[in-house]
Amino acid sequence: MSAAPAIPNNRVVVLFLVMLVAAAGNTAMQSALPAIASELDMPDVWVSLAFSWSALLWVITAPKWARLSDRRGRKQLMSVGIIGFVASMGLCGLVLWLGLEGWIGPVATFVLFALFRSLYGGFGSAAPPAVQAYVAARTEREERTKALSMLASSFGVGTVIGPAVAHYLLFPPFGLAGPLIMFAAFGVAVLIALHWQLPNDTPKFAARGSVAAYPNAGSMNSPDAEQEDGQALDSTLPDTEVRLPWRDERMLSWLLAGLIGGHAQAILLGVVGFLVRDRLGLHDKPWEAVQASGSVMLIGAMATLLAQWGLIPMLSLAARSSVLLGSVLALIGVVLTGVSHDFYGISTGFAIASLGFGLFRPGFTAGASLAVRRHEQGDVAGKIASINGAAYIFAPAIGVALFSVWEPATFLIIGAALLFLILWGRRALIVPA
Repeated sequence: MSAAPAIPNNRVVVLFLVMLVAAAGNTAMQSALPAIASELDMPDVWVSLAFSWSALLWVITAPKWARLSDRRGRKQLMSVGIIGFVASMGLCGLVLWLGLEGWIGPVATFVLFALFRSLYGGFGSAAPPAVQAYVAARTEREERTKALSMLASSFGVGTVIGPAVAHYLLFPPFGLAGPLIMFAAFGVAVLIALHWQLPNDTPKFAARGSVAAYPNAGSMNSPDAEQEDGQALDSTLPDTEVRLPWRDERMLSWLLAGLIGGHAQAILLGVVGFLVRDRLGLHDKPWEAVQASGSVMLIGAMATLLAQWGLIPMLSLAARSSVLLGSVLALIGVVLTGVSHDFYGISTGFAIASLGFGLFRPGFTAGASLAVRRHEQGDVAGKIASINGAAYIFAPAIGVALFSVWEPATFLIIGAALLFLILWGRRALIVPA
C-alpha cells in the first residue's frame, strides 16, 4: 500500500500557481509595454528604467526574504509576495490606463508606474523561497526532487502563458492596460486559494528557501544542483554559514561567464518588444503590436523550454559544453534577429537565441555549483541568484537607449559579448575533477 503524498495535490496546485502567476504577469506586461509607450509618446528607455528599478529592489530584498523563509511563517511570506504582485500589477495597470485616457500626463504616468512597479521588486521576491521552504519542510528527501523541479517549471510555463494570452486581455475600458488589470485579478484569485487551501501547519522537517532570480521572459528558475539531491534545503548542512570570496578561483570564471551571458540575454529581452514594434511598422497599431510582440516572446519562451526540458536531458550536456554551445547558438540567433525586418525572420532569430540562452543558463549554474564542495553550495547559490538578478538592473535600459539612438549598436554589443564568451570560455571554463 503506497503512502499518502506529503503534500496533497490540491495544495501542490496552489503552490504551482503562486510561482506561475508572477512569471506570466511579467511577460504579459512586457508584451504590452512597447505599444503603451507608443500610445503615450513616452521614451522607450523610461519604460526599461522602471523595470531596472524593480530588478534592483528584487536583488536587494530577495536574500532577506529567503532568510525569513527559514522561520515558520512561510504561508505568510507567500501572501506577502502575492499581495506585492497584485498591488503592483493593479496600480501599474490603473496608472497606465489613466495615462492612456489622457487624465494624467506622460511624465506623471511614468513616475507613478515606476513607483508602483517597485512594490513587486520589493515584496514579490518573498513568495518563491517561501514556497521552496514549505515543500522542503513537508517532504522526504526522495520526494523533494520531483516536487521542487515541478515548482521550478512553473516559471517556464508562466513565460509561455503570459505572451500567449496578453493580446486576448485587451478589452474596453482598459484597452492596452487590460493585461495588467487581469493578472492582478488572477493574483487575487491565487491569494484566495492560498488562504483557503493551504493550512499553516507545523513543518515535518527543518528547511530553508533559496534566493530566487528575477523572473523575466525567456528565463526560468530551476533547482540548484545540490537542491536536486535534497541537501541544500534540509537541516543536514553545517550550522556555520559559509561565505566564499567572489574572487574564489574555483568559481570565478563561471560567475564571470554568467555575468557576461546574463547581460547579453537581458539586453536582447529588453529590446525585442520595441524591435518588433519598430521593424514591423506598428507604432500606430498598438493592438497589433501587442499581438506581434507576444507571439515572438511566446516562440522564444517555448525555445527556452525546449532547451532546458528537452535538449539538456536528452544530450546529457556537461556544464562547459552547455555554456559554449548555448553561446554559439545565441550568437547566431542575435545576428539573425538584428538583420531581420519581417516577423518570420525576427521570430526565427529570437527563437534560436532563446534556445542558446536556454542551454547557457543551466550550464553556468551547474558549472559554478560543481566547482565547489557540498557545504559551500548555499553561498554559491546566493551568488548565482545575484548574478542572474544583476543582469536586469542596467542592461535592458542601456540596450533600449542604444537601440533608440542606433539600432545596430545594441546587436553589436550583444554579439561582441557572446563572441568574447565563446573564445575566452574555451580555455577558462574548467570543472575540477
